[in-house]
Amino acid sequence: MARAPRSTAKKPRLRALPGRASAGSEPARARVRDADAEATLAYARGVLEAEARAILGVTERLGDAFLHALHLVRDCTGQVVVTGMGKAGHIGQKLSSTLASTGVRSVFLHPAEAVHGDLGRVGQGDVILALSNSGSTEELLRLLPLFKRMGTPVVALTGDADSALARGADVVLDIGRIEEACPMGLVPTASTAALHAVGDALAMTLLRSRPFGRDDYALLHPGGKLGRSVLRVFELMRTGRANPLVLDTARLSEAVVVMTNTPGRPGAACVVDKDGMLEGIFTDGDLRRLVERGHQDFEVPVRQVMGKRPRCITPETLVLTAAAQMRELKVDQLPVVDVEGRAVGLLDVQDLLAAKFV
Repeated sequence: MARAPRSTAKKPRLRALPGRASAGSEPARARVRDADAEATLAYARGVLEAEARAILGVTERLGDAFLHALHLVRDCTGQVVVTGMGKAGHIGQKLSSTLASTGVRSVFLHPAEAVHGDLGRVGQGDVILALSNSGSTEELLRLLPLFKRMGTPVVALTGDADSALARGADVVLDIGRIEEACPMGLVPTASTAALHAVGDALAMTLLRSRPFGRDDYALLHPGGKLGRSVLRVFELMRTGRANPLVLDTARLSEAVVVMTNTPGRPGAACVVDKDGMLEGIFTDGDLRRLVERGHQDFEVPVRQVMGKRPRCITPETLVLTAAAQMRELKVDQLPVVDVEGRAVGLLDVQDLLAAKFV
């Protein structure tokens, strides 16, 4: 069969779709930036610089008013009530959360909801932190007479020391007039960054002035990586009926029964003397090795086959430290002893798995 004549028409060349690099071409992200991209990045950097200048500018304004506000918050017998509308309200919610996480009783009060019953959150002994850059937020201003009537001092965080909010407050933290990092000069950006920073300065200075340590912080942050980093062994270890103890005078068979019948099946038994002092440990691994060597006498005293002088930890040891020690020793259990050497618990690798340490 004769072949069809080959077309002499030129085929259209395929072009890569916009935003995609064609085969063999340089990746799009490696292409030389055009002038518009450089201008965009320069503007973005300018926004960050404007906000940084706003925060640095406030540092020069901290003085006696800041100390007065600090004393009011530190000495209040109730809670710190933070309030604000819009973007300032969001900053206020974060400030209230920071205070609460560092042991200061705090609640956020939405100004619009306050006049519809939420004002009941405010009581004697409370201190109000009111945030408004303009100082003229209507929803906030109508609360001032109510706060006065309730005898609750108000600390205003504002950018206008002559505003209605400042005039009605007991203490004014003035961040000054700040030019926004916005093409229109309207969107709250640099001003909210400054409000945020002043709130953090107040919260952290308050934290520094109070007895509040890592253990207190851990108590309020039990979840996630942060909570695990300060968890102590006594919070995870097996105690009471779950702590597998066997006397050093017991037979090997009795130790195996203890390992099997202890709640949680720890796979080990701590061998103790009559006073509860730790003498050794016998594990599933020890049992397997005995069987592999042909040992069949389960009537021998467990002290003859136990692991002597096992590595131990104390109840106050950080769980992170204990976990690292278990990995280093390649063991699944660590006996927990008190200062006198009594076996008070057992930390098992299953406990670490449950707490997501491994």
